[in-house]
Amino acid sequence: MKRLRVLVFPCGSEIGLEIYRSLWCMKEVELFGGSSVDDHGKFVYKNYIDKLPFIDSPDFLQSINQIIASKSIDYIIAAHDSVLLSLAEAREEGLLNCPVITSPYRTVKLCRSKKSTYKLFSGKLRVPHVYPDLEKVDRWPVFLKPDVGQGSKGTVLVNNSEVAKFFTAKDSSLLILENLPGEEFTVDCFTDRHGQLRFVGPRRRVRISNGISVNTKPVAKNRFDSIANRINEELQFRGMWFFQVKESVDETLGLMEIAPRLAGTMGLYRNLGVNFPLLSLFDAEGYDIRIIVNDFEIEMDRALGNKFKVDLFYKHAYIDFDDCLLQDGKVNLQIILFIFQCCNKGIKIHLLTRHAGNIQETLKLFRLFNLFDSIITISNGAPKSKFILHKHAVFIDDSFRERIEVRQSCGIPVFSPDAIESLLD
Repeated sequence: MKRLRVLVFPCGSEIGLEIYRSLWCMKEVELFGGSSVDDHGKFVYKNYIDKLPFIDSPDFLQSINQIIASKSIDYIIAAHDSVLLSLAEAREEGLLNCPVITSPYRTVKLCRSKKSTYKLFSGKLRVPHVYPDLEKVDRWPVFLKPDVGQGSKGTVLVNNSEVAKFFTAKDSSLLILENLPGEEFTVDCFTDRHGQLRFVGPRRRVRISNGISVNTKPVAKNRFDSIANRINEELQFRGMWFFQVKESVDETLGLMEIAPRLAGTMGLYRNLGVNFPLLSLFDAEGYDIRIIVNDFEIEMDRALGNKFKVDLFYKHAYIDFDDCLLQDGKVNLQIILFIFQCCNKGIKIHLLTRHAGNIQETLKLFRLFNLFDSIITISNGAPKSKFILHKHAVFIDDSFRERIEVRQSCGIPVFSPDAIESLLD
C-alpha cells in the first residue's frame, strides 16, 4: 500500500484534532491540515495550510483543487458537517478532484436535516414527535433543536410557550420536539464498502460541554444493535458514522440524529482498538478490514490542552536530576519526552547535578544510564553556570536559585519542570 496523502479540513475543529490523533503516527498516512481561520490546527499539524476560503466563497473549490494538485492529495476528510455536505455535493457533481472519506451524497444530505431524518425513520424507529407549531404543543417541556446543526449546539429545553416563542422568534428553523428526558447515548459505527455493518459501539454521554461529550464510557450494545442495523438498512453508509439516541419517559430509545463522519469522542473506541479514520481509508482503498476490540474497562474525559510555538534556537540542553528529572522517587515522564525529542533533532543532552550519591548507580537503578551526552556532577558548591559551556543552550532545573544564577551569568533561557510543555512539539 502506498502512503496516502490526506487533507483534513477544517483541521482545528475538535473533529479535526481527533483525526490527527488517529492518523499522525500511522506509516500509511501523510497528514495535511487546512483551515479558513486562525485555529488550533496550526499548532498540531506539521503540514498546515492556512487562509483557505470558506465553503460559501466562489473560489472555494478552485482553491481546494489547487491544493489537491500541488500536494498530490489522495483523500479529504471533512471535520465539520457543513463542509462535509459541501464537499460531498461537489464530488457528486464531479467538481472535486479527489474522493471524500464519507458516505454517498444522498446519505450525507439527508442526515444534515433532523426533520428529514425523523421523516424517513418515522414508523421504523422511535423518533421524537415533531410539533408543527407551538399552538399544537400538548405537553411541556419541549425541546427546541436546529433542523441543521450538530451535537447539542443551539438546543434548549423550554417549559412554557412564552419562552418557546422567544427562541423560535430568534431562529425560525428550530424544530419543536417532544422532550426525551432520559440518558443520552452516542453509538459509533463502521460500515464497509460491501454495506456490511462491521462495528457498533455505544457510549454514554456523561458530561457535555459546548455541545461536545467531554466524559464518556462504553455501555453494553444489546439495546443499540437493532437500531444500528435498521439505520444501516435504510441508508447507504461507507466508513465511519454515528448516531445519537435518548431515553424517553418509558426508557425506550429515541433517535436524535445521525452523522456520516467521525465524532470527536470516537477516541474512546480508538483506544480500545477501533481506529475509525484509518479503517475508513483502508476501506476506501479497497481493502477488506478486520477489527479487534479490547474488552477492558475504560472512561474518557476531555479538557482544554496546551500547545506552544516558541521562537527559540538551541543545540544543547542542560538538565538537573534531583526533584527535576527524578521527582518523589519517580521519573518525570514529560522531561523524558523532551529528552527523546532532543535526540530526534540532534540536540545534545547534558545532566548537570548535585546528586549526593553515586549518580551512575542511580541512573542505572532508574534505567536512565544511556540518555546523556555528558554527565556533570558538582560536589564543591560551585555555581552551575561554570559548567554550561555552550551559548545556544537551555537550562532546566527545579531550583529558582539555580535558574536565576544561570540566567544572569549565561544569559540563556531557563525553565522550571512545569514549563517543559512549551518546549514540546
